Amino acid sequence: MSAAKAHAIAVAGATGRMGRMLIEAIVQSHDCRLSGALDVAGGAGIGSDAAAFTGRSAGVAIASDMRLGLQHADVLIDFTRPEGTMAHLAICRELGVNMVIGTTGFSDAQKAEILDAAKHIAIVMAPNMSVGVNVTLKLLEMAAKALSTGYDIEIVETHHRHKVDAPSGTALKMGEVIAAALGRDLKECGVLSREGVTGERDPSTIGFAAVRGGDVVGDHNVMFLGDGERIEITHKSSSRTTYAQGSLRAARFLAGKSSGLFDMFDVLDLKSMA
Repeated sequence: MSAAKAHAIAVAGATGRMGRMLIEAIVQSHDCRLSGALDVAGGAGIGSDAAAFTGRSAGVAIASDMRLGLQHADVLIDFTRPEGTMAHLAICRELGVNMVIGTTGFSDAQKAEILDAAKHIAIVMAPNMSVGVNVTLKLLEMAAKALSTGYDIEIVETHHRHKVDAPSGTALKMGEVIAAALGRDLKECGVLSREGVTGERDPSTIGFAAVRGGDVVGDHNVMFLGDGERIEITHKSSSRTTYAQGSLRAARFLAGKSSGLFDMFDVLDLKSMA
């Protein structure tokens, strides 16, 4: 694909760990080009070449002005914080720039605002952009339907010490997928913490546990615990590269779309699988 036809992608949080991984993936891609790099005003990287850390030049300076950074973009990829993403969403909606949202921790009101914005721009939003994680979600859906009775379900996730939300967005998504497969509502059956004398486990619940420490990128283990056997479905991330590559697949998926809210099941065509 020629540079003129390449997917023009801007990255929010350009100097963060995920932002840098995204920029590196874009500049190495054959069909994508970096059209903008955004960071907060006063950031140390403002004005510098966005790809300088890779030892090469992208010809794109990191900017704090959203409109400047998005003027040539088809898509903005955003892995920041909820408050930042919501501010970016408003401007993308105004400018007609599509979004790939990997940010987690949104409130119900913020999710409703994203849904409303999707009437005007096309958005892929998923708590985890990894292709492997999303295939794992499909496996969990299938397992939940087959193991709908006689099995207790527990989700254990482990992340680095810097992660600010718990349970992780991916763990919650796993719970939502399992609950939906069982005809339940995670808000009603999810147990996010246990302390003290909790009583006997309610078999209709889905339990969560969160571990934080070290530099763990992200581990998720879902257990279906029955009498005499235990089935475990596990995904372990050793690099954020998988999130970056999945995000580029999502950006490509949005090409030619003008509105709609999608997830990675749409991107990977997993909804067509029984």
